[in-house]
Amino acid sequence: MVRYTIILLLLLLACRSQQYAQSENKSDPSIGFKTEVDGIGTNAASFLEIGVGTRARALGGAYAAVANDASALFWNPAGIVWAGRVEVEAMHSEWFLDASHEFFGGIVPLPSISSAVGVSFVTLGFGDQPVRTVSRPEGTGETYDARDVAIGLTFASAITDRFSVGLTGKYINSRIWDVSGSAFAIDMGIFYNTQLDGLRLGFSMSNFGTNLAYGGRNLDTTVDPDEEVENFDRVPAQYKTNAYPLPLLFRVGISYQAEFGSFGSPMVTVELNHPSNAPEAINVGMEYGILDVCFLRGGFNGLFDKTAESGLTLGAGVEYFTNSSDLGFRFDYSWSEWGILGSTQSFSLGIVF
Repeated sequence: MVRYTIILLLLLLACRSQQYAQSENKSDPSIGFKTEVDGIGTNAASFLEIGVGTRARALGGAYAAVANDASALFWNPAGIVWAGRVEVEAMHSEWFLDASHEFFGGIVPLPSISSAVGVSFVTLGFGDQPVRTVSRPEGTGETYDARDVAIGLTFASAITDRFSVGLTGKYINSRIWDVSGSAFAIDMGIFYNTQLDGLRLGFSMSNFGTNLAYGGRNLDTTVDPDEEVENFDRVPAQYKTNAYPLPLLFRVGISYQAEFGSFGSPMVTVELNHPSNAPEAINVGMEYGILDVCFLRGGFNGLFDKTAESGLTLGAGVEYFTNSSDLGFRFDYSWSEWGILGSTQSFSLGIVF
């Protein structure tokens, strides 16, 4: 049964990747230009699409079938059950245009009910920026900032000794100066440790929730409803903004880890990523562990997506446990290629109790 499940999943990934690799924009002869377009940039809270966890980034974002640490709160909430111990992780990433992307997550196992709970915090922010106007392009002396935040609470439970499910509720806020918008969303995940040792399957759906619209005092203005009436020219009004959906993400992945004793433990992971606003793509990653202490990683993000700027990912990590194994530390680094945008780096520190 396991053999047929593996074959079916591999065929599914191959067929879907081949379909998108060979698909090309088709032209409508009646209008003379290409009519197939994607939805990039049409969603609110786009920071929710940025992956968290340095290990996951180094593996090309192919993490739904690997997630067994605190970063599983983002990739697949069902995976936190298999962490087994209290764990916290903090990540700092240098994003584009001097922005900073931060993640903090913590998980607590509940062995008496074969479950685990977790909390996560993700933010993307810019520092203070000068306020510029048409008449004062060098700045008015005022400053503003922008920050996006997502706070999540997760519960996961092991239905059997191999199968788990997880659910996350999230509050999302996006703010620019004194204009902000909020939304609520849920993430759902499934994780399966197959009967073949080292083979794992994962599925997750992220950001299923309400639309987000902006409001605030920076949208206040005045209008002149009738220019012919001289004493009625400054009527308070407010700009109205549309509400936009959150970026809905579906992930299905497969990973396999082998154990070669003193020769190390290699792992391969493949994931099909289906976003609501962009073409489907495949992420792949490889990891080689040396004595369960040092780890070398590499991957590729966005295979077969012609619109993607993401690409090669590299990274390394160190894991150390005290002699009593009561306390452990993980330090990871990753580098990601982003085409014409340049590259990004991230660092994370994890503590296992």
